[in-house]
Amino acid sequence: MARVVVGMSGGVDSSVAAALLKEQGYDVIGVMLRLWAEPASLIEDGVEKPVENRCCSLEAVHDARRVAAKLDIPFYVVNVEEPFRETVVDYFYDEYTAGRTPNPCLRCNRQIRFSRLLAQARQLGADWVATGHYARIEADPVTGARSLRMARDPHKDQSYVLHILTRDQLDHALFPLGDLTKPEVRALAAERGLDVASKAESQEVCFVSGNDYRGFLRRYAGETGRAMPRGGVIMDERGETLGAHDGLAGYTIGQRKGLGISAREPLHVLRLDAARNAVVVGPASALLARSFTVRDTTFHRDETGALPFRGRVKVRYKAEPVACEVSPLPGNRAEVRMVEPLRAVTPGQAAVWYGGATDDVVLGGGIIE
Repeated sequence: MARVVVGMSGGVDSSVAAALLKEQGYDVIGVMLRLWAEPASLIEDGVEKPVENRCCSLEAVHDARRVAAKLDIPFYVVNVEEPFRETVVDYFYDEYTAGRTPNPCLRCNRQIRFSRLLAQARQLGADWVATGHYARIEADPVTGARSLRMARDPHKDQSYVLHILTRDQLDHALFPLGDLTKPEVRALAAERGLDVASKAESQEVCFVSGNDYRGFLRRYAGETGRAMPRGGVIMDERGETLGAHDGLAGYTIGQRKGLGISAREPLHVLRLDAARNAVVVGPASALLARSFTVRDTTFHRDETGALPFRGRVKVRYKAEPVACEVSPLPGNRAEVRMVEPLRAVTPGQAAVWYGGATDDVVLGGGIIE
């Protein structure tokens, strides 16, 4: 009987993943990684204020433990708070203050979640690691090589945040929900009498209290002794000052509202210039790009890491993939050229490459420079 470690969060997705694997005959072990998160209450202006934080709360631990008991599987909690804080939270802060917009899930998946779960699996004699992510893995019938593919449900597909996985991690990964929709998953949970069947899901950054990432950056700077986000100028492409900002992290590429400036035509954030601590604005037409470069590339096939190739690129989680050509560059970098101009390509986000128009295989990706 193959043994699998399932990363359990206390939510419906990971709970159903564990249930399905047990029904398929696997020897299932549930593991929750306890991550670092802000406290459930904060002191602001001398007043304690409760805030919502769903990451690794006592409720989440209790929910996961109850599901494990219902399924009659072992359950363990592994504390990775400090590695998570050093690897993911510090990165999140540093990227924002450098004028980039990070996706912490990318770094977490590769360097914490799947890395730690796989290490735990090997200690427990398990062959596989499974999570409640919506994605699919298919093996080549001839070579046995495993490919990451989009989920059947395009609205829930999470292949974008999983592209960062190494080949070793993919070779030992299972995603039982890849062919299911969210309503189907909830129905399966209800049929099995799992209390989490109707539990709400969070779309927020898991370690930030109250979904207030700007406030988090100020609080984290004060707690860790980092430099506080500084105010600066809002300028146009010619360098003319149009207004002031209270920190680069408060702005995103493409943003139009909330700039606090007036002009003859609508202005959008074009880039965040960390060297000058300036928000650079301009017309919507200036947001269009035909090419960009990425760093920290991941290639899932040997040939794509050596030669230019054509496919489709997705530059944010909910974006539609568009036709492109990818040219690998020295230093673990690549250049991406689009067939049609793309709007608001954002440094710090991932660019993920897929196959052709009818091919949902993930070819790799990188972090937009």
